Amino acid sequence: MRGDGLRIGEISRRSGLSRKALRLYEANGILPVPRRTAAQYRMYAPGTLEILTFVRQARRLGFRLREIQEIVAIRRSGRAPCAHVRVLVERKKTDLDRLLGEAKIVRDGLHRILRGWASSARGGAAVCPHIESAGATTPRRTR
Repeated sequence: MRGDGLRIGEISRRSGLSRKALRLYEANGILPVPRRTAAQYRMYAPGTLEILTFVRQARRLGFRLREIQEIVAIRRSGRAPCAHVRVLVERKKTDLDRLLGEAKIVRDGLHRILRGWASSARGGAAVCPHIESAGATTPRRTR
Protein backbone atom coordinates (compact mmCIF):
# COMPACT_ATOMS: atom_id res chain seq x y z
CA MET A 1 0.00 0.00 0.00
CA ARG A 2 1.30 3.42 -0.87
CA GLY A 3 1.16 6.13 1.76
CA ASP A 4 -1.67 7.82 -0.10
CA GLY A 5 -4.05 4.87 -0.38
CA LEU A 6 -5.03 2.07 -2.72
CA ARG A 7 -6.46 2.26 -6.21
CA ILE A 8 -9.77 0.55 -6.96
CA GLY A 9 -8.06 -2.36 -8.74
CA GLU A 10 -5.91 -3.13 -5.71
CA ILE A 11 -8.87 -2.84 -3.33
CA SER A 12 -10.83 -5.14 -5.65
CA ARG A 13 -8.02 -7.69 -5.77
CA ARG A 14 -7.41 -7.69 -2.02
CA SER A 15 -11.09 -7.73 -1.03
CA GLY A 16 -12.28 -10.17 -3.68
CA LEU A 17 -15.05 -7.74 -4.65
CA SER A 18 -15.63 -6.42 -8.13
CA ARG A 19 -14.96 -2.82 -9.06
CA LYS A 20 -18.68 -2.53 -9.76
CA ALA A 21 -19.47 -3.62 -6.18
CA LEU A 22 -16.98 -1.09 -4.82
CA ARG A 23 -18.58 1.71 -6.83
CA LEU A 24 -22.01 0.55 -5.63
CA TYR A 25 -20.87 0.67 -1.99
CA GLU A 26 -19.40 4.10 -2.61
CA ALA A 27 -22.62 5.35 -4.25
CA ASN A 28 -24.65 4.03 -1.28
CA GLY A 29 -22.44 5.78 1.27
CA ILE A 30 -21.04 2.57 2.70
CA LEU A 31 -17.55 3.48 1.54
CA PRO A 32 -16.50 7.09 1.86
CA VAL A 33 -15.95 8.85 -1.43
CA PRO A 34 -12.28 8.29 -2.22
CA ARG A 35 -10.02 11.15 -3.14
CA ARG A 36 -8.98 11.34 -6.79
CA THR A 37 -5.52 11.61 -8.23
CA ALA A 38 -4.66 14.14 -10.92
CA ALA A 39 -5.41 11.36 -13.42
CA GLN A 40 -8.82 10.82 -11.71
CA TYR A 41 -7.95 7.42 -10.21
CA ARG A 42 -9.85 6.60 -7.05
CA MET A 43 -7.50 6.39 -4.06
CA TYR A 44 -9.16 4.60 -1.14
CA ALA A 45 -8.13 5.52 2.38
CA PRO A 46 -6.59 3.18 4.93
CA GLY A 47 -9.36 1.25 6.65
CA THR A 48 -11.30 0.59 3.45
CA LEU A 49 -10.40 -3.11 3.48
CA GLU A 50 -11.62 -3.40 7.08
CA ILE A 51 -14.94 -1.80 6.15
CA LEU A 52 -15.25 -4.23 3.23
CA THR A 53 -14.55 -7.17 5.54
CA PHE A 54 -17.48 -5.98 7.67
CA VAL A 55 -19.68 -5.53 4.59
CA ARG A 56 -18.93 -9.02 3.27
CA GLN A 57 -19.69 -10.65 6.61
CA ALA A 58 -22.87 -8.58 7.05
CA ARG A 59 -24.02 -9.62 3.54
CA ARG A 60 -23.35 -13.28 4.42
CA LEU A 61 -25.58 -12.85 7.45
CA GLY A 62 -28.41 -11.50 5.29
CA PHE A 63 -28.08 -7.77 5.91
CA ARG A 64 -29.38 -5.57 3.11
CA LEU A 65 -27.33 -2.70 1.70
CA ARG A 66 -29.65 -0.18 3.35
CA GLU A 67 -29.08 -1.82 6.75
CA ILE A 68 -25.32 -1.92 6.23
CA GLN A 69 -25.41 1.74 5.24
CA GLU A 70 -27.26 2.60 8.48
CA ILE A 71 -24.76 0.65 10.60
CA VAL A 72 -21.75 2.26 8.93
CA ALA A 73 -23.34 5.73 9.26
CA ILE A 74 -23.87 5.19 12.99
CA ARG A 75 -20.22 4.15 13.35
CA ARG A 76 -19.03 7.16 11.32
CA SER A 77 -21.03 9.47 13.59
CA GLY A 78 -18.81 8.29 16.44
CA ARG A 79 -21.35 6.03 18.14
CA ALA A 80 -21.21 2.28 18.58
CA PRO A 81 -23.86 0.68 16.35
CA CYS A 82 -24.22 -2.45 18.50
CA ALA A 83 -27.68 -1.68 19.95
CA HIS A 84 -29.02 -0.99 16.45
CA VAL A 85 -27.36 -4.14 15.11
CA ARG A 86 -28.90 -6.22 17.90
CA VAL A 87 -32.41 -5.09 16.91
CA LEU A 88 -31.68 -5.97 13.28
CA VAL A 89 -30.25 -9.38 14.23
CA GLU A 90 -33.28 -10.18 16.40
CA ARG A 91 -35.61 -9.21 13.56
CA LYS A 92 -33.64 -11.29 11.04
CA LYS A 93 -33.67 -14.31 13.36
CA THR A 94 -37.44 -14.03 13.84
CA ASP A 95 -37.99 -13.73 10.07
CA LEU A 96 -35.70 -16.69 9.41
CA ASP A 97 -37.47 -18.82 12.04
CA ARG A 98 -40.80 -18.08 10.32
CA LEU A 99 -39.33 -18.83 6.90
CA LEU A 100 -37.83 -22.10 8.11
CA GLY A 101 -41.19 -23.11 9.57
CA GLU A 102 -42.89 -22.40 6.25
CA ALA A 103 -40.16 -24.29 4.38
CA LYS A 104 -40.67 -27.33 6.63
CA ILE A 105 -44.39 -27.32 5.83
CA VAL A 106 -43.63 -27.18 2.10
CA ARG A 107 -41.03 -29.96 2.41
CA ASP A 108 -43.50 -32.13 4.31
CA GLY A 109 -46.12 -31.54 1.60
CA LEU A 110 -43.65 -32.52 -1.10
CA HIS A 111 -42.73 -35.62 0.86
CA ARG A 112 -46.44 -36.59 1.08
CA ILE A 113 -46.82 -36.16 -2.68
CA LEU A 114 -43.83 -38.40 -3.33
CA ARG A 115 -45.02 -41.01 -0.81
CA GLY A 116 -48.43 -41.22 -2.48
CA TRP A 117 -47.19 -40.92 -6.05
CA ALA A 118 -48.06 -44.45 -7.17
CA SER A 119 -51.47 -44.46 -5.53
CA SER A 120 -52.68 -41.01 -6.68
CA ALA A 121 -55.74 -41.01 -8.89
CA ARG A 122 -54.81 -40.20 -12.45
CA GLY A 123 -58.17 -38.97 -13.74
CA GLY A 124 -60.17 -35.83 -13.19
CA ALA A 125 -57.26 -33.46 -12.80
CA ALA A 126 -57.12 -30.17 -14.60
CA VAL A 127 -53.35 -30.40 -14.97
CA CYS A 128 -51.58 -32.79 -12.60
CA PRO A 129 -53.34 -34.92 -9.99
CA HIS A 130 -50.23 -35.16 -7.84
CA ILE A 131 -50.07 -31.42 -7.32
CA GLU A 132 -53.82 -30.90 -7.13
CA SER A 133 -54.25 -33.63 -4.53
CA ALA A 134 -51.79 -31.78 -2.28
CA GLY A 135 -54.62 -29.33 -1.61
CA ALA A 136 -53.96 -26.72 1.00
CA THR A 137 -51.12 -28.58 2.69
CA THR A 138 -48.57 -25.92 1.82
CA PRO A 139 -48.66 -22.27 2.86
CA ARG A 140 -49.36 -19.67 0.23
CA ARG A 141 -46.99 -16.73 -0.12
CA THR A 142 -48.81 -13.42 0.03
CA ARG A 143 -46.68 -10.55 -1.15
